[in-house]
Amino acid sequence: MDREIARGLYRQMHFIRRFEEECGAQYAQGRIRGFLHLYIGEEAVGVGAISVLGDDDYVVSHYRDHGHALARGMNPSAVMAELMGKAAGVSGGRGGSMHLFDTARHFMGGYAIVGGQLPIATGLGLAIRRLGQERVVMCFLGDGAVNQGVFHESMNMASLWKLPVVFVLENNLYGMGSHIDRTHAAGRDLFTAADSYNMAAMQVDGMDVVKVREAAAEAAGRARAGRGPVFLEAVTYRFQGHSMADPVQYRANEEVDQWRTRDPISSFIEYALSNDLMGPTDLAELREGVETEVADAVRFAIAAPEPTVESMYGQVYG
Repeated sequence: MDREIARGLYRQMHFIRRFEEECGAQYAQGRIRGFLHLYIGEEAVGVGAISVLGDDDYVVSHYRDHGHALARGMNPSAVMAELMGKAAGVSGGRGGSMHLFDTARHFMGGYAIVGGQLPIATGLGLAIRRLGQERVVMCFLGDGAVNQGVFHESMNMASLWKLPVVFVLENNLYGMGSHIDRTHAAGRDLFTAADSYNMAAMQVDGMDVVKVREAAAEAAGRARAGRGPVFLEAVTYRFQGHSMADPVQYRANEEVDQWRTRDPISSFIEYALSNDLMGPTDLAELREGVETEVADAVRFAIAAPEPTVESMYGQVYG
């Protein structure tokens, strides 16, 4: 860890946090409609994991995909425009919150169907292997996806064919409103599911961006070297509800407050300051830049034009 990397990790996490907070505000004002799943609290996972990837590596996400898209370097103005359904959005205003896409950055989409991204990631891994490339696929999934049949099919195929896929499980302890202790026999150690498929697996503190980055680097290195897929479980927590429509009546306030004491951004600030990786001036400078960029993204999205009626037929294939 050096100062440049530390600044980058902090800025990415803080940017995602402020972007998501602004998304919530725009949703409340009616500019963002439909489903909106915020990434607040889980920033260390996406930022830490994606930070170890090369430009040619693939990222495949789920419906809580804003943080992954921004960590991958997608244009925040185009992402915000997509959330508002505007023509200048990354998916032309057709995808919205759950279907961000950017082939130039090899971000191969967020997927609304739980587990729907898993066979996509497996297929990309097969293509890499068949083409003899040294790329990896990083596939994000939530704990709810582990109960889907396609999870097991994808894990089995990836292991049998030694595909270069890193499955990053963001275990935030809740599948919508159901606690993991009620839905998984493995309890809070979901990484043990990989044992059935003879797949390397590890569990990491998903509230610590440094630990996530280290574990992701090891996993990606193993996959890139042709040693097969890796299942990386990051234990994390979403500070907001499942979506903006969630009243969050299934969690005790004390539980949320306890997890907030482990806020990944605050924790990293303490780590960086104590290790002389950043100072107060750095923090102030980075925060100011983030505020400006988020405000610019909102202004751009609000001013952007709506898709035309004719554009409805532009992506229809017979």
